[in-house]
Amino acid sequence: MNIAIGADHRGVENGLELARLLCEQGHEVVAVHCKPGESCDYPDAAYTVGKAVASGAADCGILLCGSGIGMSIAANKIHGIRAALVANTISAEMSRRHNNANVLCLSADTLGGKAIGQIVDAWLGAEFEGGRHARRVAKIEAIERGEDPCTVGD
Repeated sequence: MNIAIGADHRGVENGLELARLLCEQGHEVVAVHCKPGESCDYPDAAYTVGKAVASGAADCGILLCGSGIGMSIAANKIHGIRAALVANTISAEMSRRHNNANVLCLSADTLGGKAIGQIVDAWLGAEFEGGRHARRVAKIEAIERGEDPCTVGD
């Protein structure tokens, strides 16, 4: 799988370790982050990773910042991105199975490396279920186009 990973200064160490682990698992990883010890702005990484996913250059994206909130907000501004901020394996899995999330956002400040690895494994291992969830994702896409989601049928 081709995975784009982005991090700001608070997530760069975890992002580098995660990129290494994913490469060891056989994934192709493109990392977007600042140099360790340098400050950078989370919207820059969120934009680059989000655009890679939205364009199809990456299959999915993973973003890390201090809380994960800023990355999630910024990434969700990009057309075609469904970024999910998660803190555990259950919400990671559900974000894929029910919401077809294509970008995972994580808090570098509250999650340790082991937890991040477990969450990423759960997220990458889950697949979108479709069915009634496809209708709901279609409604999210309608909102993104500026349309009333109530007009989206089965």
